[in-house]
Amino acid sequence: QLQLVESGGGLVQPGGSLRLSCEASGSTLDSYVIGWFRQAPGKEREGVSCISNTGRSTNYADSVKGRFAASRDNAKHTVYLQMNSLKPEDTAVYYCAAGRRFLYGTGWTRPTEYDYWGQGTQVTVSS
Repeated sequence: QLQLVESGGGLVQPGGSLRLSCEASGSTLDSYVIGWFRQAPGKEREGVSCISNTGRSTNYADSVKGRFAASRDNAKHTVYLQMNSLKPEDTAVYYCAAGRRFLYGTGWTRPTEYDYWGQGTQVTVSS
């Protein structure tokens, strides 16, 4: 079975950057689409980004377009989320999730499309 572990979260000032990592084990990473989700205090879980199994296609939430970038290195069994120009409203627990289908439009934001989830990593943006 596939296991996912997120890392790279922490405290950063507004305008700063962080890079999150999602490391996979137990199966072949290149078979999976990887989604990034986040959940802020008092809010529902929301889709942030997704990346196809090859890394050639990506989707982003409107709120992070131009600031966040997903990438992957299948040889290292790792998917990344580079987060730049961070804002206080980006504060949340960030999760990675693995699924079988890359969906366009808003379909990729549905948690039910993903079969495996990491434990989450906290990102706090504050001065």
